[in-house]
Amino acid sequence: MGERFETRTVHIGHKPLRQVASKSTPIYQTSVFAFSGLEDVERYYAGEGEYLYTRNGNPNQAELALAVARLEQAEAGVSAASGMGAIMAGLLAVLGPGDHVLASHELYGGTYALLHKELSRFGIELECVDLRQRSSLAPHVRPQTKLLFMETITNPLLSVPDLPYWIGEAKQYGLAVMVDNTFATPYLVRPIQLGADLVVHSATKYIGGHSDVTAGVLVGRRDLVGRASEIVVNYGASLSPFEAWLTARGLKTLALRMERQCDNASEVARFLRNHSAVKRTYYPDPDSTSFFHRGKQGAMISFCLADEEKVYDFFRALDWIKLAPSLAGVETSVSHPVTTSHRALTEEQRREAGITQGLIRLSVGIEAVEDIIAELDRALRS
Repeated sequence: MGERFETRTVHIGHKPLRQVASKSTPIYQTSVFAFSGLEDVERYYAGEGEYLYTRNGNPNQAELALAVARLEQAEAGVSAASGMGAIMAGLLAVLGPGDHVLASHELYGGTYALLHKELSRFGIELECVDLRQRSSLAPHVRPQTKLLFMETITNPLLSVPDLPYWIGEAKQYGLAVMVDNTFATPYLVRPIQLGADLVVHSATKYIGGHSDVTAGVLVGRRDLVGRASEIVVNYGASLSPFEAWLTARGLKTLALRMERQCDNASEVARFLRNHSAVKRTYYPDPDSTSFFHRGKQGAMISFCLADEEKVYDFFRALDWIKLAPSLAGVETSVSHPVTTSHRALTEEQRREAGITQGLIRLSVGIEAVEDIIAELDRALRS
């Protein structure tokens, strides 16, 4: 080591720990990894090394992906810079130019925009199918059809497609199945066990759980996740080490958070159904979620005001429940699908789907449920 000040300033650090182990995973906040010689570089490219460059892979990214894969009981996983990045990687792992994809007609607006606007530029064609009632996919399947995409609990009307039925239907025609399990999480249901090939999460939501990260995770069949991993790297959608570390830390309390949030949501939904200012409440019922691994229906509720012109008054009247264009933090929040999550849809599409001006999406947190209900009641009576 050089003795001059400038050199000593740059070359700080410590030797790798060999006799002690950190109880929590360190943050590998580095863009590159060092090699002792060219032989080590060659060993990396021969598949014998672990990490080269954080865009290509990092221990924090890998820890998060593996943790979600284990919870979903999937063969492999990859993390990405956002939920949309993970969805993109999963779609492109299956689809190519000229292919045809079937998707639920109830779909998150960002996913719809990706499929309808962006992937159409690659010659990939989208067809939306109503999955609320059992029927055959036969009228929709073509020789070019490769994939069925659906959400476990749809956004924002919270209907629950019969996953076992639709996965079985898709398999009859040799289709891959990709499920967005963001709203349900593996705490409630694990679509891989039902036959899905890929499961995706906006880990920004319940996986991270604290409204302080933006991340995505895709898990599923090893071959498809392997291809998706290449797409994440080549498209520059890799997750930063710090975001991966925060998300993995949040994941550790997923079961506790979901237990409380689901229980709270059940009580809040009951309150909203009986409120004179609410025209309709959307919340999954036990029959529609009978294939879930737990007897709970999630922590998301949507409701429509009886007087839809009062929607601005409702949002203004709220105090500690915040208006935010996301969901699933430990704190209760609300959003307005028409102006946020489903803005990409045309007015006609929103009207046909039932996404009206008076529709409010409620993400129930871990606070005392009596306080949540009191705050909503005060705003509804304003």
